Amino acid sequence: MFDLKFIRENPEDFDKALARRGEAAMSGKILSLDSDHRALSTEAQAVQARRNEASKLIGRAKAQGDEAGATALMDEVSGLKAKLAELEDQERAIGEKLNMTLMSLPNMIYDDVPEGDSEDDNVEVRRWGAPAKYAFEPKEHFTLGEDLGLMDFERAAKMSGSRFVVLKGALARLERALGQFMLDLHTSEHGYEEVLTPAMVRGEALLGTGQLPKFGDDAFQTTTGHWLIPTSEVTLTNLHSDEILDEADLPIRLTAHSQCFRAEAGSAGRDTRGMIRQHQFEKVELVSVTTADQSDDELERMTGCAEEVLKRLHLPYRVVKLCSGDIGFGARRTYDIEVWLPGQDRFREISSCSVMGDFQARRMKMRCRPKSEKQTRFVHTLNGSGLAVGRTLIAVMENNQQADGTIRVPQALRPYMGGIEMIGA
Repeated sequence: MFDLKFIRENPEDFDKALARRGEAAMSGKILSLDSDHRALSTEAQAVQARRNEASKLIGRAKAQGDEAGATALMDEVSGLKAKLAELEDQERAIGEKLNMTLMSLPNMIYDDVPEGDSEDDNVEVRRWGAPAKYAFEPKEHFTLGEDLGLMDFERAAKMSGSRFVVLKGALARLERALGQFMLDLHTSEHGYEEVLTPAMVRGEALLGTGQLPKFGDDAFQTTTGHWLIPTSEVTLTNLHSDEILDEADLPIRLTAHSQCFRAEAGSAGRDTRGMIRQHQFEKVELVSVTTADQSDDELERMTGCAEEVLKRLHLPYRVVKLCSGDIGFGARRTYDIEVWLPGQDRFREISSCSVMGDFQARRMKMRCRPKSEKQTRFVHTLNGSGLAVGRTLIAVMENNQQADGTIRVPQALRPYMGGIEMIGA
């Protein structure tokens, strides 16, 4: 969502920002709708003012015995009432069209976001750890899991269709351990507050974070009109929707471990085997609510918190800054963290950390009030995976596999695994 005042004063800059996203110029359409909306509002106010004035004159005319004048005024009031209803309907329709136009446009990205068309143009920022060398051909996670009898895609498909999995025994426990480990790290060392949120929300919540209206096809909707959350970014960010926060309480840092649901509408034929791209998966989410001055530093901090999970698990990774053609709809700047998967012999995304500016805050009317000031300001919001639990499970399995197909449990997870050091031994 955008500040109309900014678009009115900077139409060329707005169109240039959209062009960096590969979007067509929209300032002309937006300003035309805005002008029509304001004109209708002004006319409706004038009609209402005349209606109020005429209503008062009716009593005065009757008091003076001017029945003809009173009748004429009553006819005028009746006509003004109908005219006002017509204007209000037109104003509402134009306002909705303007709002939906603004809602459908992606956020303006920061100047330092690299130019590019796809993930091939993302810029590597740093690396940590070195991929291990194996005396055998590393297997992918689904082969390891199926050979151990602890990962079952066939029975999951029998119940639910493709892009689902059943985990059993030590692998089920390992996934649970990863979620607990991440939450403990973020709450005890990184200052995030743990929150347990609903898995279903109303459409307004998805509108607020930017999944609707543009990405409705990638989400699941129930027969009651609720939506299954694609990420707990939706619920954590909406906790303070339509609120005015005390600036002294910022930043607010929240984390949640949740089930996430995605239709993966645009991923036909991609990652069809294994757990990389599932309809249902677990994720530990990080969300921050800050002032505008804090948000850039908060993005660096949040990315570091997500990286720390991989460091504790001794998983090699790299951080890349997303280019203009790959960055998400609501983000102004994004860092992807990509973990090394020896079975695929490549890095794969395991976290995205993004600063959204006031894009979401405007949608959900979330403001803060600086100390000793009457004027409120929109907050900035940030979100990141800290981490995607299923993909971390994949990384742990592939990076800790042994020649005999067993999997070594990282030291940091052993307290959560009852001391188990090796899966499958």
